[in-house]
Amino acid sequence: MSRSLRPLLACLTSSALLLVPAPSMGESAVVIQRNAGASLDFRIIIPPIMRVLENSHPRQLDTFADGKVSAQQRLVVLSNMRGGFCVSLRRAAPQLGTWELQTAPQNGIQLSPTADGYSLCGTRPGRYTVLLQHRFGTNDSSANALNWPVQTDISSI
Repeated sequence: MSRSLRPLLACLTSSALLLVPAPSMGESAVVIQRNAGASLDFRIIIPPIMRVLENSHPRQLDTFADGKVSAQQRLVVLSNMRGGFCVSLRRAAPQLGTWELQTAPQNGIQLSPTADGYSLCGTRPGRYTVLLQHRFGTNDSSANALNWPVQTDISSI
């Protein structure tokens, strides 16, 4: 080979090597697709919660001169249930005679009498604080020594 062809041959060889694809070229190539897309499907599942945060009442009932016995109950319920919850209040001491239950009107709370007591329902999720005023009609002078006479059961709707 002549000396004048050597630089030309070296130049052609290096040019040919540039045209051969390197193994890493596939990883760095940019691919453009017009109809490409991706979707993500996230689901956040919040478990149903219904919790009685407070159910306080006195141990003894207050007796009034007219023979009525009274006590106040504080009920705090937290619920994320869509339909809400209901609290069933039933008398555990039948010797107390008549029973009246009152509460201040509150948005989302319904109080209604039932055959064996009262039903207090929260109609939507949230935190409810309810003060219940119980009044029992009795002629029994030992009524103030009774244990708490109301059984409270809670359920979801």
